[in-house]
Amino acid sequence: MRTRINLELQLAEKEKNRERLSTLRLISAAIRDRDISVRCEENAQGVSDKQIFVLLSQMIAQRNRSVIHYQEAGRLEDAEREQAEIMIIQEFLPKQMTDEEMMETVYRVIDAEGASSIRDMSKVIGIIRRDYPDQMDDSKIVAAVKRCFSSNKFA
Repeated sequence: MRTRINLELQLAEKEKNRERLSTLRLISAAIRDRDISVRCEENAQGVSDKQIFVLLSQMIAQRNRSVIHYQEAGRLEDAEREQAEIMIIQEFLPKQMTDEEMMETVYRVIDAEGASSIRDMSKVIGIIRRDYPDQMDDSKIVAAVKRCFSSNKFA
């Protein structure tokens, strides 16, 4: 992940793409900051790719909140800039499942595990998180599993 980000950073420098370069520098700086804090706390090598995914997701969430605030304040240029940064950051995250794909996956796991009630919810969620890491937002997984169990299909 670090290599890919660094290569994209170098490419943006060569192409003189200022907006992309700026966002990639923010990503790189955030990773370096997290590396430093992890090394100080745990005497470790630095953050893993999984932790980088979490960091990038947090950066996107922060920018989504900023977009809302900018739009409410009528600062549309700033909102567009944040949206552009979100698009660049998302390039480094695994492709997220659509709502339809997520529901199909949840139904498939429930069926494969023979889950029949809400009591099996934590087992189903654990399997989905294990088998489809970083492809679904955790809050969406929980909501989708609850929705599946509340439908009459598994009751």
